[in-house]
Amino acid sequence: QVQLVESGGGLVQPGGSLRLSCQVSISGDISGDILSTSALGWYRQRPGKQRELVALAGPSGGTSYGSSVKGRFTVSRDNIENMVYLQMDSLQPEDTAVYFCFARGAWGRGTQVTVSS
Repeated sequence: QVQLVESGGGLVQPGGSLRLSCQVSISGDISGDILSTSALGWYRQRPGKQRELVALAGPSGGTSYGSSVKGRFTVSRDNIENMVYLQMDSLQPEDTAVYFCFARGAWGRGTQVTVSS
């Protein structure tokens, strides 16, 4: 079983930055090494919208981003500590959403990001 816990959300002014963190842990019969071979990702759900991909960090270092955040957000991972991060710069009000961490079919509970002056 995979558990994910997000942190780092909050209120920020337009143009500001936030860094989200996600601790990934496993239990049961799943090998601890399996996370290092899995993609880890961030999704978000804006008010009144469907959940959408924000960024993915592949097991070999490759990354991909949603078109609305490309060039502003950066995803990274630490395979030793089983962490995945999302650095968000140049935040805009339309980035206001609940941000969820994702791995191997499991979701965290989400962390609220609000961009407002």
